[in-house]
Amino acid sequence: MAPDIGRRLRRGATSGAVVAAAVAALAASQAPEAIQPTTDNAGGDRAVGTGESAPPPGEGSATGDSSYYTELPPLNTPPKQPGTPGAGAGPLVVTGPAEAGIPATVLSAYKRAEQSIRSTAPGCNLPWQLLAGIGKVESGQASGGRVDANGTTFRPILGPALNGVGFANISDTDDGAYDGDRVHDRAVGPMQFIPSTWATWGQDANGDGKKDPNNIYDAAQAAGLYLCANDRNLALKADLDRAILSYNRSNEYLNTVLSWFEYYKRGTHQVPDGTGVLPIDRGDDRRPGVFPGPTTPAPSVPTSPSPTSPAPKPGAQNPKPSTPGTTKPTPDPTKPTPDPKPPVTSPAGKVAVLAVAGNRQLTAVTDSDFTRVPRAAALDASGKPVAKVSVRFEIVGSTDTRFAGGRTVVTATTTASGIASSPALRAGEETGSFTIRATVVGRTLAAADFAVSVTERQADTLVRVDGDPLSATTGTAFEQQLQAKATDKGVLAPGVLVTAEIVDSKTDPKPVTEGPTFKSTSSRTATFTTATDGTLTLKAGDLLAGDKAETYFLKLTAPGGGTLFVELKVTAPTPTPEPEPSEPGTPGASPSPSASPSPSASAPTSSPSATASKTSATASKA
Repeated sequence: MAPDIGRRLRRGATSGAVVAAAVAALAASQAPEAIQPTTDNAGGDRAVGTGESAPPPGEGSATGDSSYYTELPPLNTPPKQPGTPGAGAGPLVVTGPAEAGIPATVLSAYKRAEQSIRSTAPGCNLPWQLLAGIGKVESGQASGGRVDANGTTFRPILGPALNGVGFANISDTDDGAYDGDRVHDRAVGPMQFIPSTWATWGQDANGDGKKDPNNIYDAAQAAGLYLCANDRNLALKADLDRAILSYNRSNEYLNTVLSWFEYYKRGTHQVPDGTGVLPIDRGDDRRPGVFPGPTTPAPSVPTSPSPTSPAPKPGAQNPKPSTPGTTKPTPDPTKPTPDPKPPVTSPAGKVAVLAVAGNRQLTAVTDSDFTRVPRAAALDASGKPVAKVSVRFEIVGSTDTRFAGGRTVVTATTTASGIASSPALRAGEETGSFTIRATVVGRTLAAADFAVSVTERQADTLVRVDGDPLSATTGTAFEQQLQAKATDKGVLAPGVLVTAEIVDSKTDPKPVTEGPTFKSTSSRTATFTTATDGTLTLKAGDLLAGDKAETYFLKLTAPGGGTLFVELKVTAPTPTPEPEPSEPGTPGASPSPSASPSPSASAPTSSPSATASKTSATASKA
């Protein structure tokens, strides 16, 4: 029997400001990578139980450092069980210590979460036994597996109000939607998420269209993703410790979870829902609202009689029911105790075939959303649908088409009708054909394949919007704007890749080696994409005339047959006329070169002979 250590209420050691900052960071990020790693010293070589003097600072926790069970597992090792449900080994034999039994639906949720996360984040190496260890410490495996057929607890599992009295102080963040408390937050569900953390990490793992923290499938998937944050590799001791401490920042919590983790790794078995062993001192009656459970006691799980207890004599009548507080009768060890009901086989184990349920062939044009998605049906041997089966969809082949979030592999869960649909699918810029393959997670059944193709956007008509002639002189650019409109079957065609080419004629177009060029490519070919309104525009100056005067044509062609010819007229520049020479003597005429005075005639002389002649002439006149 497990030691009666009792149930300790963890007191939050972090100030409200630190918690509020961590919650704000989570809410703002909406992504695992945005959570900062812990700064604790829980290294890979630390032994369980060594502890530290204080919890790691600087990080919030999934649970708000709320209460948890501290009961440790028994020292005896659970026996390994042959086979796995659904793997062809038949139903498990329910044997071993009662504490090693995990309720069937809860166990299924843990394993499904591991399979799903391993398909999308294989580097995390999440073991389902870690989820089981946390689920045991947080809620006693959903209050002993008290869940309905869809995995939702019969009553909400609530932690104490995080009002700063013994715990962290976290004011209400969900208006009481999850925890019924509009003043303070409370940890909610079998994995005890506080509402603000659930708002970021909540999942719909059972395919019912809701993200419910009180659903064990949703909660286990969310817990697994939370533990894998910051690219943690849980196969490394240091990352494992940090992940657990990020869930609840207590070294005692770390050691308790690790103890159950190791215990479950050594062996477990499934038990019927509602019959799981609850931790000691649940506090249901003394602390209303803390892990509330049903008012009736849980069915007891038969255990082996004590060696000192005498066996009842053969044929003896069953003892009368004991009064409250008395010892329960010991079963006869010579008679096998039947299970209350047959062990439940996991949903995946019931699947005999995975078939294409619809949309076997999918087509989309480049850079657009597919209007339909792959749909696969999980059926048992009789052809009946199987619900809650994890189906993996994988893009196989060379393509840039992606599922929502840019992923190439996703996991979906079958509904009550056995149908699993992939998330939205978006085509990239690459055309071609490829395959989307659907498989049952954890099984080797034949895959269901979907043929997918991505084609170019098309336009069957190209018409010019403006009618101005395009002309330019050699050595300049065309100063007129050209605008054309693309349509396909009468509808505007955005995103169509149009090819433009300079040719010599409309009737028998051939590429030219001289003439206009595109400024953007410095060549005589270019490509353009039509805008959201289906138009294509060449602005003034986008087309250069070249050096040869001639008439050319701009040919525009689109996938789908749309074609348009636009005339380009290149002319030589007009020569500037030279002025004709005028007759000598005419008014305004320029003097001819021969009539121009010589430098000697125009310039005054100062030679001595000239001065003497001038003096002599003046004297004769006198």
